[in-house]
Amino acid sequence: MSQQTKENIVEDTISNYNDRLLAFIKPKVKNNEDAEDILQEVWYQFSNLTNFSQIVNIGNWLYRVTRNKITDNYRKKKTGNLEDYNFEDNDNFSSIKDLLLMDEAKDPELKMYQEEIWRALFEALEELPKNQRLVYIENEIENKTLQQISEEQNTNIKTIISRKHYAIKHLRKRLYQLYSDLKNY
Repeated sequence: MSQQTKENIVEDTISNYNDRLLAFIKPKVKNNEDAEDILQEVWYQFSNLTNFSQIVNIGNWLYRVTRNKITDNYRKKKTGNLEDYNFEDNDNFSSIKDLLLMDEAKDPELKMYQEEIWRALFEALEELPKNQRLVYIENEIENKTLQQISEEQNTNIKTIISRKHYAIKHLRKRLYQLYSDLKNY
């Protein structure tokens, strides 16, 4: 199959199914951004197929992949991530993740907090077993989905989810005091 033929198939399929898949996803996720992200992952997976002739029914394949991506999204949200550490203060910081990524040039005290959070986070990460640490870093820092990690490591998705869960549990326990201090700041 030529590259042009493949591109035509992908474009036609997106044209025919994009709105329907988005309508299928939206009621099952919390917000439009998540729905768009899931749809993007579906199209990415579809566009990376090497042989479309192996798919008997493209519509069925797309809906099955979409359901799987929705499930992955739910599991990812359920196991938690750095966004779970939310707080509000006078400067409208909404999460530790936002705080870590802010420009510290305007506020030397902010730089001190950022350094302390990063130090505590990396110390806590180093305490984790290697397999839990890798799953956490790949998912949270490298923004890989749990499904991608599962496929790359050739490991059952439930094992990956479990590793992420234990990593989150450990990090919450280790970072709780720092989180409490920031929340009360």
